[in-house]
Amino acid sequence: MSAPVLYIVIPCYNEEKVLPITSKLFLDELHTLIHKDKVDDSSKILFVNDGSKDNTWNIIKELSKIDNHFSGICLSRNRGHQNAVLAGLLDSKDRCDITISIDCDGQDDISAMENMIDQYMSGNEVVYGVRSKRDTDTFFKRFTAESFYKLLNAMGAEVVYNHADYRLMSSRVLNEFAKFGEVNLFLRGMVPLVGFKSATVYYERHERIAGESHYPLSKMLALAFDGITSLSVKPLSLITGFGFLVSCLSFIGVIYAIVSYIIGDAVSGWASMTCIVCMLGGIQLVCLGVIGQYIGKIYMEVKRRPRYIISERTF
Repeated sequence: MSAPVLYIVIPCYNEEKVLPITSKLFLDELHTLIHKDKVDDSSKILFVNDGSKDNTWNIIKELSKIDNHFSGICLSRNRGHQNAVLAGLLDSKDRCDITISIDCDGQDDISAMENMIDQYMSGNEVVYGVRSKRDTDTFFKRFTAESFYKLLNAMGAEVVYNHADYRLMSSRVLNEFAKFGEVNLFLRGMVPLVGFKSATVYYERHERIAGESHYPLSKMLALAFDGITSLSVKPLSLITGFGFLVSCLSFIGVIYAIVSYIIGDAVSGWASMTCIVCMLGGIQLVCLGVIGQYIGKIYMEVKRRPRYIISERTF
């Protein structure tokens, strides 16, 4: 079997500080893989500029002039990390045998790519890069991240524990994945839905080489909620069950009030009534909010707007 053509897909958003450093690391790894006959010499490093406001796209264009293993596409505006990864994957699927998606910040162990390719050569169509430990994280970061994966699985979203978007996918998988037309993307939950034989490669995650993280707690929470509502209807089932439970309790309360009135033991009081009204009102608003999120996603899906638009290329 001949060496596969590899495209390393790297989403970039305001990465002018880290890109000059990590681009050399990616290129060194690619040269190593080519030298070991793990991948073909026509393999590429594809940067996806996600509407950066700094000098990121100019750096990508200069890199592509320095070495033909570098290439880049520029999205017309910022579409978010998930759409940027998808743009790179779908743009690459007809040009390569395999893709590896990885972030630009250098935190993911680049040397794990060789193990991923070995797993592919062994017959696996999808290879997930999974963190072996979280020693470099603060307690709060570790707790919230682990809770994030547990919550997703509990809500019915099929995700690989401690796996983000560092993964190998074959062109065969990508061609099937391209049939998924939804606008609301959560790739780490969608890829397992495609199926095919898969494997896991464990690696240690490092500190960010330069620049600042683009995934603060607020974005992590938003990503978790998007993952749940994009891949699972379990929250709606929970609302239904909770509503039924509250209805039963309310019915019991009504019976109790009637019986108390009949036997002359009724006690009027505004405090208890206010508490009940506020509690039920709060529950209703929360339930309506969750339902509204699903309706909002339906609204976005039926519009069928493009998930990304490529405005410029280096090749």
